Amino acid sequence: MNTVIVNPFDANGFDLATLTAAINLIPNQYGRLNQMNLFPPEGVSTRTILVEEDQGVLNLLPTRHVGEQPTQSKNGKRKMRSFVIPHIPLEDTIMPDEWEGVRTFGGGAASQALADIINRRLTAMRNKHAITLEWLRMGALKGIILDADGSVLYNLYNEFGITQAVQDCALDVSTTDVLGICMDVVGRIEDHLMGEVMTGVHCLCSPEFFKALITHPNVEKFYLNHAAAVSISGGDPRRGFTFGGITFEEYRGQATDGNGVVRRFIAANEAHAFPVGTTSTFATLFGPGTFVEAANTIGQELYAKQETRRFGIGVDLHVQSNPLPICYRPGVLVKLTV
Repeated sequence: MNTVIVNPFDANGFDLATLTAAINLIPNQYGRLNQMNLFPPEGVSTRTILVEEDQGVLNLLPTRHVGEQPTQSKNGKRKMRSFVIPHIPLEDTIMPDEWEGVRTFGGGAASQALADIINRRLTAMRNKHAITLEWLRMGALKGIILDADGSVLYNLYNEFGITQAVQDCALDVSTTDVLGICMDVVGRIEDHLMGEVMTGVHCLCSPEFFKALITHPNVEKFYLNHAAAVSISGGDPRRGFTFGGITFEEYRGQATDGNGVVRRFIAANEAHAFPVGTTSTFATLFGPGTFVEAANTIGQELYAKQETRRFGIGVDLHVQSNPLPICYRPGVLVKLTV
């Protein structure tokens, strides 16, 4: 009797569209910047984008088909720069013994067990991409986008000839006018909006900076009043402390790279102030996947695909993202130091 070996991956139609839809339905539960929706997603149809710079303001330009009327620059002082959207692939393998003969709870079919395995793997891979995206977004928020190993992908200040704003808050000096410094920071951000609007200024702080701020003699009593009010509702006083027109928040994000090095998203004794409620200052551009099926389509946050290994000894899962978080007005970013 002949035995027919069925590839359940093919039988159940786990193609690019199906797996991509599945992984994009898995919610991103990691990252404060994701929660704030500071860098809203925007799909683009190419892996390389053109950005126009006009007096420190960056504007994304649309791509054109050959022969179409090009975008017109209004004066000769504007500069064009191109950015290659980073490509971040991730792969995993499912071996036959992980699903062969396995039944789900209640005696479900093996195909359902296989689907559960795929879902678990996709969730784990999605989480890795989520923390990586938070890392890239934090880089864009600081004006210097770093790769996983700490190397520089893009320095927005160097790219556009803008000097990074650094404000020494002198929190180690008891007589420092912290209120005045905060108001100066807000004023600088307002001056560099370049026609943009905002609803306020937020500041994500390292634990060291936040502690130095809330224990400063000219700040402490205001923080204690804030903490007392927040404790009534059971909230976290480390979030939403507003002083001098800036809402300060402790941020403890960190992750381990492929070499086991723990990388803090904000360095010790530093904080980063930025405008919130803007309309076109921040974005996360997602380029199309590197698949034939994805060519000339609008990019999605994640793509997923499977392929059976030679002789059917396993199945490879491939997940990729092509993200570029960017700040179109890096002049509004201010680094604060203790």
